[in-house]
Amino acid sequence: MKHKVISQCADLTCFILISKVSMDVLVILLLALLPGLCDTKLMGDLALGGKTAQSSTFNFLGLAKHAVDGNRNSNFLYGSCTHTNLENNPWWRVDLMGVYKISRVTITNRGDCCGEWLSGAQIRIGNSLNSNGNNNELAATIWSIPNGGTETYTFKHIKGRYVNIVLPGIFKILILCEVEVYSR
Repeated sequence: MKHKVISQCADLTCFILISKVSMDVLVILLLALLPGLCDTKLMGDLALGGKTAQSSTFNFLGLAKHAVDGNRNSNFLYGSCTHTNLENNPWWRVDLMGVYKISRVTITNRGDCCGEWLSGAQIRIGNSLNSNGNNNELAATIWSIPNGGTETYTFKHIKGRYVNIVLPGIFKILILCEVEVYSR
């Protein structure tokens, strides 16, 4: 069985499978039989369950994957937030495993304390892992999210595979309780 690409949409590929059943008969199956199957509007949170990394990990409660577990619980002690060590320029990253036109990122801040620590963090999107992806295009800067609050940052779409949250400065701790990424 071979396939032929007929369209590319939102970095998903719709294609036709062509199979020779007998000498004279070709069976053609169009994948994406339903209208809109390749429509980005049908995509939910692209980061959910994604491959994550961060500059350091404070302890087992602060794993990078906690920011993409689908749980917005903002109490760090419940195990749904990330937490780096005290360091210079801490960062967190999710690999979307494909290139998307990203136009919206939603972030949930820690609620049981320390919400102000997130102030000044940058949302960066791109395809490069140079400097751990922290030099990719700047999409937005987080100036203030109240303790336990959730804020959505909308911007002109940026194509990218990696979404980074970087907190520039010395002696910083980065804590994220949920990061959601959306295409168009």
